[in-house]
Amino acid sequence: MELYFMLEEPSMKELLKMILPKVLPEGVQYHLIKHEGKQDLEKSLPRKLRAITHDARFIVVRDQDSADCYEIKKRLCDICSFSGRTDTVVRIACHEMESWFLGDLQAVEKAYNISGLSRRQQQRKYRNPDGLNNAAQELKKLVPGYQKISGARTIGQHMDINRNCSASFRVFLEGVYKALG
Repeated sequence: MELYFMLEEPSMKELLKMILPKVLPEGVQYHLIKHEGKQDLEKSLPRKLRAITHDARFIVVRDQDSADCYEIKKRLCDICSFSGRTDTVVRIACHEMESWFLGDLQAVEKAYNISGLSRRQQQRKYRNPDGLNNAAQELKKLVPGYQKISGARTIGQHMDINRNCSASFRVFLEGVYKALG
């Protein structure tokens, strides 16, 4: 089986490089196809979905940002449907990929060697990081030198897929398992 992940940006690619080996069973091949933002993703998605004609499964991942999550998902599902790929899984990170990092502060603590950070996980805003409209800014408060791509790689190495309290991260994982069948 082959999985194709259609991603909004390079940082998500770096994160998935770190966590997919922890999630996927042996023998599953996957391809991480990054785009240069949500417009590039939505514009090129039909062409890429039609170009891959062999038996493969697709998962589309993008950030919600400040838009309506349901509208984004409907629009992406419509694009996939019009492209002949009705079985494509669409997942939205609420509001940003950094919410997934805030859902596992132990991983952030280990990645940046910040003692005691994981104890903050029980604070209300970190128990439900998907509720933060500015997860990237919140992460930068905790990690002043945080950079999207290197941060995705560094934090992703330490993420525990069973510990993360981000609901959108867990829904993403469910989508991956659904695509596997």
